[in-house]
Amino acid sequence: MATDASGSSAGPRVLQRDEWDKWYNSLLRGFGGVPEAAEERELWNALTEFDRSLGVWDGDECVGTAGAFSFRLTVPGGAPVRAAGVTMVSVAATHRRRGVLTSMMRRQLDDVRAWGEPLAVLTASEPAIYGRFGYGAATFHLGAEIDTTRVRLSVPDGTDGVRVRFAAPGDVLDVCEALYARLVPTRPGLLARQPGWERLGVLDPESERGGASPLQCVLAERDGEAVGYARYRVKPEWELAGPNGTVVLEDLVALDPAADAALWRFLFGIDLTSKITVRGRPVDDAWQYMVSDIRRCLTRLRDSLYVRPVEVGAALGARTYQAPVDVVFEVEDAFCPWNAGRWRLSGDQKGASCERTSDAAELALSVRELGSAYLGGVSLTALAAAGRVREVRQGALAEASAAFGSGGPAPWLPHGF
Repeated sequence: MATDASGSSAGPRVLQRDEWDKWYNSLLRGFGGVPEAAEERELWNALTEFDRSLGVWDGDECVGTAGAFSFRLTVPGGAPVRAAGVTMVSVAATHRRRGVLTSMMRRQLDDVRAWGEPLAVLTASEPAIYGRFGYGAATFHLGAEIDTTRVRLSVPDGTDGVRVRFAAPGDVLDVCEALYARLVPTRPGLLARQPGWERLGVLDPESERGGASPLQCVLAERDGEAVGYARYRVKPEWELAGPNGTVVLEDLVALDPAADAALWRFLFGIDLTSKITVRGRPVDDAWQYMVSDIRRCLTRLRDSLYVRPVEVGAALGARTYQAPVDVVFEVEDAFCPWNAGRWRLSGDQKGASCERTSDAAELALSVRELGSAYLGGVSLTALAAAGRVREVRQGALAEASAAFGSGGPAPWLPHGF
């Protein structure tokens, strides 16, 4: 643990506004020390929730940082559930292995519980760190490198009825944010963004472009109404044989299959390019089933959102279940012991309840596995096959696993925080 100026132990404390620069500089140093563009730094200052941010100080030096954004996370069934978006976590290299991180995680989860938020979520710079604090990988995202010289699209009926036009990203920011907001209730894992967060999608410092163009945007419209958008960059490249540029897709939102296909068809047809680089897309993204040759798309998966039930009963009771379920879980949670013990989950597609019980356990698992399965993207059956879930009553695993499935679009987090 760090010490204060007098040499006594100093735990995490709430960040003060006049401390932000020191606090944020400590965070940047923890992630390599590369300075950020002024507009990027200004945005994160504006988004910081000071009363939900923690610092650990050794005298005047900030040696630990952690924050928690106020989010509402869409869960299976479409409900927006309050969730703490854990962010900006760092420990100074000079203060490793002194309990700084553990002290911040302890204080933060106690705070989240006091705020009445049943979930904590994060994206992990190093996944191995957060499992011991009860966070489980709950969503994954898709990346790809699509060879557009050898891959063709087969688009659905209605695509020709969608017009695609260029628009300056800043000029249509409100339109794009409204389109995103319409999608939020339809897919688990999406975050209802608070005012100010829309600026993240058009943040465009030159240092982050990697040699590509400034951010570009097109709107998809039907009968004069916006039904989708795509934000992207173009990285020109020339070889002796001719142009070999890359389209770098940053963000794509569409309200229906025809709008989605129209945007992808546009990206495939950009002149002087031969490849589309895709990252951070949902694992069930429809373009995968429109392409002529998926092998030439070089798809790959990566972990994305990690979920941690802070209040097991409230978290499990906040979502719906694809099939009727009535099961008793034996939950292990050493870091948040108020979750440990037996819980009876009863629910279906209309709603659910999860209460303490003295009944015999039917499935045994840790809170980390509950977090992984919570949004329906990771099956309890798969976790059991890995030895992470133990079936006590025969048949309970299949029943619970079927119920936990999302039954619709795969869970997806479209951007980090």
